[in-house]
Amino acid sequence: MRSLKKQAGVLMFAPLLLSLGGCSRVAAPSFALFGAFFPGWMFCAFLGIVVAVVARVVLVATGLSIILPHQMLLCVSVGLIFALVAWLLWFG
Repeated sequence: MRSLKKQAGVLMFAPLLLSLGGCSRVAAPSFALFGAFFPGWMFCAFLGIVVAVVARVVLVATGLSIILPHQMLLCVSVGLIFALVAWLLWFG
């Protein structure tokens, strides 16, 4: 019975170790901003959010918001595409 508990503990601990395998100081792209290191994915996500908001403002300003359906999906898609392209160009 004791060996089953030990095996269960190892099986529960193994996914945690596997998830930490990608963490390394050398391979993680980061920026030094305001004295702290920010991950590159967070910077690209912020840029994507800004672009999505700008896309919404452009849709409303040009009057396309009345014509185009599913505006939230459109703005989120534009922001996501921009964030992924920014990640690809800077870190790819």
